[in-house]
Amino acid sequence: MSRNGPGQPELLRAHSAFLETGTVDSRIRSLVAASWRRSVDAGINAEHDLAPVTLDNRALADYRGEHRLSRVFPLLYDILGRIAEDCECVMALGDEKGQLLWVCGQPGVLRRAEAINFAEGTSWDEKFVGTNAPGTALRLDAPVVIEAAEHFNRSVQHWSCAAAPIHDPATQAILGVLDITGSDDVASPQTLGMVRAAARMAEIELARISAVESVAKPTTRRLSSVSARTVAPLAVQALGRPDCSVMIGGRVIRLSPRHSEILVLLMDRPEGITGEQLEIQVYPEDVHRSTMRSEMTRLRTLLDADLLQSRPYRLVGPAQGDWQQVAAHLEAGRAEDAAAAYRGPLLPYSESPGVVEIRDRLHRRVRAALLTSEVPDLMASWTRTRWGAEDLVMWRRQAELLPCTSPLRAVATSEAQRLDRELGLR
Repeated sequence: MSRNGPGQPELLRAHSAFLETGTVDSRIRSLVAASWRRSVDAGINAEHDLAPVTLDNRALADYRGEHRLSRVFPLLYDILGRIAEDCECVMALGDEKGQLLWVCGQPGVLRRAEAINFAEGTSWDEKFVGTNAPGTALRLDAPVVIEAAEHFNRSVQHWSCAAAPIHDPATQAILGVLDITGSDDVASPQTLGMVRAAARMAEIELARISAVESVAKPTTRRLSSVSARTVAPLAVQALGRPDCSVMIGGRVIRLSPRHSEILVLLMDRPEGITGEQLEIQVYPEDVHRSTMRSEMTRLRTLLDADLLQSRPYRLVGPAQGDWQQVAAHLEAGRAEDAAAAYRGPLLPYSESPGVVEIRDRLHRRVRAALLTSEVPDLMASWTRTRWGAEDLVMWRRQAELLPCTSPLRAVATSEAQRLDRELGLR
C-alpha cells in the first residue's frame, strides 16, 4: 500500500466497531466513513447482502448493445482490459446506475469474482451493497479507491478496487463507471490514475464519434446499381476481440459490439440474408423490425453507403475476416498456420446465436486440428492462451507426447493433475 493509514487488521477492527457501536475510528478516511453511514441508512446487512441481479442475460445483451458505452468498450478493453487480465484483475464497465455491463478477466479470476456477485448484470449501487469503488464513485461523481476492509460488505473485503465515472462529453451527465478490481495492489494511486486516464480517453472517443456522426450524410442512391469494383475492400479483425476492427479505404474503424455481430454474419452469408433471418441470427430474443433497419442504417453510415445492399442484406465487394483466414488454413491442412493466425475466439463476448455458432465451430476445428497434429509445440501454443489454459485434454495429450527429458512434460503433467482435482476427476 502506498497511502498512509491503518493496515488491514486495524481496518477490520474499525469496521467491526462501527457495526457494533456506530462510531467511526478517526483514522478511517472521511469518504469511507460517510459511505459506511449511508450503507447503514440504506439498511444494508454487512453479512448477507450481495449485489442483486438487475439484468438477466437476454435483457443485458440488448441493453448494453444499445448503451452509448458500447461504442467505447472496445477501446477500454484494449487499453485497460488486457492489462487487468495480465495482472489477474478484472475490468468492469457499468452504467450510470451501477449495473455492470461488461466484466473482463481471466477465467479463474472471473469465477472468484462471481462468488461475490461481481458479474455482468448485477448492480453495485451503494444502496444495494454499500461501500464499493463503482458505487461510491457514482455517488460522489469522482474517482475512488476502496481498499479491502474499507468495503462495507464483509464478503467483499478480500478485494480492492479503483473506479472512475465516465461522463457525456456534451452534457457532463454521468454515463457510467469504469472499474479495476483485484488484490491489495489495486488500492494504489497508480491504479487509480490509470483508471481515471482510461475514463477520460473514453470521453474523448465519445466526443469524436459524435462529431463524425453529426456531419455524416445518408445517401439516397440505389445501391443495386453500384458496381463491386467501386467499393473499397474490407479487411476485418474480430478474433479475440470484443469488437470488429475494420480497415476500409485506408482508414480503420472500430465498430460497436452489435454492428460487429451484424458484419460477421453478413460476411458469413455472401449470397445475402433477409432481414428476418438476420434478426434471428443477431438477437437472442424477439425485437421490433425497425431495430434491425436502424442498425443497418447506422452501419452504412460508419462504413460506406455503397457497401451494403438490402432485399436481401448483403455486402458488395471483397471482404476478408481474420477468422475466415484461419478457416482457410484449416481447409488446406495447415494446422501450424491456423494456430498462428488464431488470436482467440471470434467476438468472445457476443451472445448472438449466429455469431456463437460460427465462433464455436471455428474454435472446435482449431482445437481438433492441434490435437490430431501430434505436435506438442502446437498444443503448447494453445494451452499458453486464455482460452486454452483450462483445456484438460490438451494438457494430457502434451504430457503423453513430450519426451521424458523435456521440462515441459512436467509442466503439462502438473497442469493436467491440477485440472483433474478442480474438476473432481481425482
